[in-house]
Amino acid sequence: MLPQGVKKTITDNPKKLANLIDLVNLPSMLREFVGQSRISRLGCFMHVWSYIKTNNLQDPNNKKVVNCDKNLRSILMGKPQVEFVELPALIKLHFPKEPK
Repeated sequence: MLPQGVKKTITDNPKKLANLIDLVNLPSMLREFVGQSRISRLGCFMHVWSYIKTNNLQDPNNKKVVNCDKNLRSILMGKPQVEFVELPALIKLHFPKEPK
């Protein structure tokens, strides 16, 4: 089910998987968008992806681009358009790194 590269990364470094699936308290802006107070980074990304698909926000001419509506813009740093490769990095900004 997971791509081979992801499986190898998880096997070699289980902490990376923990960073994706650990539940964290969300900042208010993201909490309003997701509708939950705690969610994992992976869960948040899946919620954003579902929102994009449900609201038909993919650019019809270039499926690699998302046209952000007002709600999506609020969590994606105000950008009117975002490429799919940018989404994980923009979502990750809402999940501060915990001190070691």
